[in-house]
Amino acid sequence: MTSQPFWTEENVRSTIPKREDSGHKGTYGTGLLLAGSRDMPGAALLSGLGAMRSGIGKLVIGTEEEVIPYVVPVLPEATYLRNGLEKTAEGTVNLEQYKAIAAGPGLEPNEETEKAIQQLLKSGCPVILDAGALSDRTYGERKAPVILTPHPGEFSKITGIEVKEFQQNRSHHAFIWAEKLGVTIVLKGNETIIAFPDGEAWTNPTGNSALAKGGTGDTLTGMMLGMLCCHKEWKHAVLNAVFLHGACADKWTEDKSAHTMLAHELTELLPEVWKRFE
Repeated sequence: MTSQPFWTEENVRSTIPKREDSGHKGTYGTGLLLAGSRDMPGAALLSGLGAMRSGIGKLVIGTEEEVIPYVVPVLPEATYLRNGLEKTAEGTVNLEQYKAIAAGPGLEPNEETEKAIQQLLKSGCPVILDAGALSDRTYGERKAPVILTPHPGEFSKITGIEVKEFQQNRSHHAFIWAEKLGVTIVLKGNETIIAFPDGEAWTNPTGNSALAKGGTGDTLTGMMLGMLCCHKEWKHAVLNAVFLHGACADKWTEDKSAHTMLAHELTELLPEVWKRFE
């Protein structure tokens, strides 16, 4: 398989949505984020910040009750679904009210998480699965997109292929498994690969080693959720989220060391970086 074309600055400029003067929060949709746990409360905050900075109209964070007091002081703009993972697993959450859903940052890959994901997959909107929501499973026939965002270790867990084996030809393996599972695969790493189930695939040119730090993937998941809510074309939302996430890291290293960036600083840089493409 030949290498994939790059998603370029010109692609971003031509597909980034405009904020309509007549729009309101309902125009840009409500997103559900299932994230965070007692041991990883920061994941809910990092992914929540990413979503709120990325064009979403309203964000609902479903997280454990103990996590909420940590997140609210930094992100008062979100609303909260107390013990949201548990309620989703029980099937008591109306998922049809959401424009897009993301799950996984800070979650444990256990039976409750799996039950919740099976409920999410019954919904009619795009679903992003990351981190603790990634597992070896099938997805069946689903009209709305499923987007998996694995790093190399998680891709190995999903596919059973050793990391050393697929790293030699990442785009080929992402392409094959996207088609096989009927999902979009965002295979993170140097020059992230975005492979869609219909055979379309792109390479992302932005990003650097500043992203090699805990929490940056959580931020990307949130950014993707926000962009799914404000983009009309879901593929553009995925591609632009990956591009702008990396572009924020590139902006950081213009005058700061790649060693020093923290994940939440990506969303602090995003307003300035995004403005360049409007």
